[in-house]
Amino acid sequence: MSKQTRVVLNWSSGKDAALAYHLLSQQKDLLVEYLLTTLSEEHERVFMHGIREQLLDIQAERMNLPLIKVILPASPDDRIYNEAMQETFGKLNEKGISVSAYGDIFLEDLRQYRENQLEQAGVKAIFPLWKKDTRELVSMVENSGIEAIIVCVNEQYLGKEFLGKKINSDFLNTLPANVDPCGENGEFHTFVYNAPFFKEPINIVTGEIVHKTYDTGDGKKWDTGFYFMDVTI
Repeated sequence: MSKQTRVVLNWSSGKDAALAYHLLSQQKDLLVEYLLTTLSEEHERVFMHGIREQLLDIQAERMNLPLIKVILPASPDDRIYNEAMQETFGKLNEKGISVSAYGDIFLEDLRQYRENQLEQAGVKAIFPLWKKDTRELVSMVENSGIEAIIVCVNEQYLGKEFLGKKINSDFLNTLPANVDPCGENGEFHTFVYNAPFFKEPINIVTGEIVHKTYDTGDGKKWDTGFYFMDVTI
């Protein structure tokens, strides 16, 4: 039997990361051994998804995988982020992890950024969803048994009425034409509460909706705000 390549999967808590894991699991030459997530030190939540750390822990437990957490300030600059990630990937490389997987689909500049960052740590980046049709990816999510709901929307693209919607074929019919079906441009973010690789579903409760804006790191504000829906168990 050929030796499997050991992989760390960048885990956002959402559908793209879950689908990436689903596809990676079907490749006999690869073995996902760790999940990796960045969290806000101030809020103890996943960046941009707004998911509580507790729910992230439950996802990892349902997958029976160790979770590596990179804790960052609420608005980290590039230097702080890069230093933290270089340290993390350096330690993973020492453990024999030579590949880092991402759920990115078509953002070329982001892919280049990740590849350059990992090269310095001696780790290769792979992208299981790369260049796949995003409408087809939504169908793949539904057909694979991955269940996810929208937990964050960018108000420039979607109203807060989209919060809580399940990702499936019916959802596609409600999307405005300028919104990517997978939210690849940051239009929305999701949380996975059930998947074929979970040992059991997560029984979630949806709660308060809040509106937030963010600093760009140079004292200015982003030109858009976001609606978040709290999720608990």
